[in-house]
Amino acid sequence: MTTSPSPLEYFVENMDCASCVQKVERMVGNLPGTAQVRTSFNRQTLKLTLDEAQTSRELLENNLRSMGYAPTALLETPAAAATPLEYFVESMDCATCVRKVEGMVGGLPGASDIRASFSRQTLQLTLDETQTPRGTLESNMKAMGYAPSPLVRPGLTADVQPALVRGKPWYASGQGRLVVGSGVLLALAFVFSFVEPRFSVYGYVAATLLGTLPLLKKAVASARFGDPFSINMLVSLAAVGAVLIGQAAEGAVVVFFFAVGELLEGVAAGKARAGIQALAALAPKTALLLEGKQTREVPADSLQVGNQVQVRPGARVPADGRVVRGTSSLDDSPVTGESVPVLKTVGDRVFAGSINTDGVLSVEVEKTATDNTIARIIHMVEEAESSKAPTARFIDRFSRVYTPGVVAVSTLVAVLPPLLMGGEWHTWLYKGIALLLIGCPCALVLSVPAAITSGVSAGARRGLLIKGGAALETLGSVRTVAFDKTGTLTAGKPSVTDVVGIGVERTEVLRLAAAVESGSNHPLARAITREAKGQKLSVPEATDAQAVPGKAVSAVVDGRVLSVASPRHAAGLATLDASLQQQIGTFESQGRTTVLLLDGTSVLGLIAMRDEARPDARAAIAELKAMGVRTVMLTGDNARTGQAIAAQLGMEVRAELLPEDKLRLIADLHAHGGVAMVGDGINDAPALAQSDVGIAMGGGTDVALETADAALLREQVSGVPELIGLSRATMSNIRLNIAFALGLKLIFLITTLLGYTNLWMAILADTGATAIVTANALRLLGWKPKRATAGASAPVAAPVHA
Repeated sequence: MTTSPSPLEYFVENMDCASCVQKVERMVGNLPGTAQVRTSFNRQTLKLTLDEAQTSRELLENNLRSMGYAPTALLETPAAAATPLEYFVESMDCATCVRKVEGMVGGLPGASDIRASFSRQTLQLTLDETQTPRGTLESNMKAMGYAPSPLVRPGLTADVQPALVRGKPWYASGQGRLVVGSGVLLALAFVFSFVEPRFSVYGYVAATLLGTLPLLKKAVASARFGDPFSINMLVSLAAVGAVLIGQAAEGAVVVFFFAVGELLEGVAAGKARAGIQALAALAPKTALLLEGKQTREVPADSLQVGNQVQVRPGARVPADGRVVRGTSSLDDSPVTGESVPVLKTVGDRVFAGSINTDGVLSVEVEKTATDNTIARIIHMVEEAESSKAPTARFIDRFSRVYTPGVVAVSTLVAVLPPLLMGGEWHTWLYKGIALLLIGCPCALVLSVPAAITSGVSAGARRGLLIKGGAALETLGSVRTVAFDKTGTLTAGKPSVTDVVGIGVERTEVLRLAAAVESGSNHPLARAITREAKGQKLSVPEATDAQAVPGKAVSAVVDGRVLSVASPRHAAGLATLDASLQQQIGTFESQGRTTVLLLDGTSVLGLIAMRDEARPDARAAIAELKAMGVRTVMLTGDNARTGQAIAAQLGMEVRAELLPEDKLRLIADLHAHGGVAMVGDGINDAPALAQSDVGIAMGGGTDVALETADAALLREQVSGVPELIGLSRATMSNIRLNIAFALGLKLIFLITTLLGYTNLWMAILADTGATAIVTANALRLLGWKPKRATAGASAPVAAPVHA
């Protein structure tokens, strides 16, 4: 009996570099029965068809895990017993906790579509309860110290999580109760030592056991799920060892300080999440839906694309959309970080959560609540949690070797001197236990994810959206930034400056060109159609429209096949006389983009348009140069127009490029170091994907935003140096954290071996290092970009006029 191959799709954790993709493809491709293997670096996915008669699904998944790439099934197996579940997970308040929960749940039979979120403290999954009962899942999580609370409805919204955690003081949490309980016992034992010293040891033992028991439970659970050398195991061994060698007082202090450290870590993580939770609460819960001339209050999350809503002065915009009536200033600072209110009028985009300051606006909804700007920001922060930076991956690999090494070295220190050199067992056992505590990698493991989470959150507050830790780290090391021109360096709103007819009237040229371009969304096409509408011309209907990217658009208008083409493409279709070429050259030298209207091989006229550079573009380019970053403009426009704009901005230019030419140039620029690409259109998507880091302007197409690794909500070029500055600040923070964590451990290693430090000082050093590293990472939440120098802030040169 033969079975048909099964289509499979996985999200592959840690497959976030080109080398990782190659390793996964090579391993999967060598398995019998695999076919149609496709991986996506950007989405971190693996697709294939698998003949399970030759290779079982379990073998494939185990092979991936053994390579360090944990797979999560995305295609659900149709099973009647499969149940979608969502939990709020208490104490899952660090990146390491998230990975532990995902690893444990991923190993359960029947668990799929697993998504854990640090910022929301939630776990979502689909569970086949015929393979793993829900009670087993919840029991395993509790055993690891992560208490799950089922959420009543799917999808965590801003009003669900506060119902679980709002107003809950630290001492009411499980960790808080542990700190208070062990602290009280420790204090009582200390006081009792003055009354009856011989019996105070029992108080210290009780305090030690109270603090160690939950740690030991977590350690055993971690060992069951593949992590025998967890931090909890190290502290448990040290505390129990201290009691066994008669140092119960120091054992009690050890577990108390460790519990305090974990509590502080949770409080700090809560602060890191607070910004994202506050962002989720920005969008109003209700909206005024327009029905004719009347309004009706409805839930904001019920709005559909195409609805019109009224936004009154002082109210928040309930959904992403465009203004269809009214003019007002909007405070976008809660969403984009833009400090100055922005004037919005008919046709302008608005963001959910922005505050209307004066006039009444009517807004047409363009995004539902699950797809608006705020939802995208939260989604990007969550992607940042799952997409680890290379440094984070290195620390993870290092800690997997480091922690067992600490156990081995501690054992050797405790055993070898008494056995080989006649040392005192008590003294060397004590030093071995101290080394266990010194070796706890808490501060080291936290140093990267805490800084990455803070950096991503700080960027989100300023309208700088970064999809992952890998992108945040790479940004700081780029040596070249390539910019698209239209809509990126320029405002993307060109206007028609000149229309020249050749044998026909100027209005006829504009009328026919507008018909050809009527179905296009390109900024130049919109400029032509907008000008025709402004002149109230009767634009005929066009059929059979076709586009040749970067070259021309053609359509049948009034029975004729007309084309609107670039001069370079037109020269291959028709003969351009000297006077016409001179006219084109004049326009292009003035920074105007020129297109020709063709009827077959006959030129009917030309249209010149100009797109002004963004006001902040020159200052941003100068700031990038001051940071040691090379800037290059990549444009499909003609060379003279590109050079005119580039000269204003003070940057290099490569012009007359097709989308495939941009890919080739991105590859060439790689020879000089990392490359970032900034663009906004569909044509930019391949180049965004090809570069080390793709940056999309917030007003760009959905394709560009999905392809890019980062996005600029404010649609300002100044966001590019801000992204690079944020990345460099984050990496400096990480390097400082790692150096501090390792340096402090080295100092205490030496002093412990020399006999100058004891157990409670060792754990205090570890707890203190964890607190200091976390506090240092949280400093990034207040990050602000350095202002450009005076020379870099010079205004954009005025364009040359005819």
